[in-house]
Amino acid sequence: MDLLNLREMMDPAVFDWFVLPAIIFVARLTDVTLGTLRILFISRSLRYTAPLVGFFESLIWLFAISQIVQNLNNVACYLAFASGFASGSYVGIYLENKLAMGLVCVRAVTPDDASELIHYLRENQFGVTSVSALGVSGQVRLIWSVIKRKEMKAFMDIVKQYNPKAFISVEDVRTAHEGFFPPKDESSFRHLGLQRK
Repeated sequence: MDLLNLREMMDPAVFDWFVLPAIIFVARLTDVTLGTLRILFISRSLRYTAPLVGFFESLIWLFAISQIVQNLNNVACYLAFASGFASGSYVGIYLENKLAMGLVCVRAVTPDDASELIHYLRENQFGVTSVSALGVSGQVRLIWSVIKRKEMKAFMDIVKQYNPKAFISVEDVRTAHEGFFPPKDESSFRHLGLQRK
C-alpha cells in the first residue's frame, strides 16, 4: 500500500499533519542511525557490512526526501525531517557506545607508587606496559594497555581506585599485532563485571 492510498483511507488533514510527518521522522531517524553505524564499520574495516548498511541508509533517505519534495507546503514534514536527523544522531551515538567495537589504547600517568595497580591489572589478565617518566612536577609512572573497548570503563575504574589522581587518556587503535590478549576465560573477570568475548 502506497502513501496516497493510505491518505485516501484516512482523514487527509490527520494524514498530512500527523501520519506523514511521523513516517518521515522514523525514516530519517533510521537512515541517520544507519549512517552513524556505517562510519563505525568503515573505521573498523568491515568491508562487507559497511556497504550493506550504506545501501539501506541511502534507500531510506531517498524515501524520506521524496516525501518532502512531494509535500513542499507542509511545514510539519520539514520539522519531522530535521527532528529525525537530530534524533538519529543521538540514537546512532548511543548504539555505537553500546556496541563498543574494537580496541583502545589506555594511558595512565600517575605520580603515586603504581606497583600495586600494575600487579592488580596483570593478575587480572590485562596486558600492561609501564615506564618511569619525568612529568611537570617530577617523577611519574606511565602505564599503558591495549584493551577491548568494552573493557575500558572497568580498566579506568581500577586505575582510579588505586590512583585517584591519575591522568588517563584513551585513543582508538585501528590494528594491533602481537602483544598480550588474554584467552576468552571469564572466571577471573567476574569480580570486575567484565565479560571476555
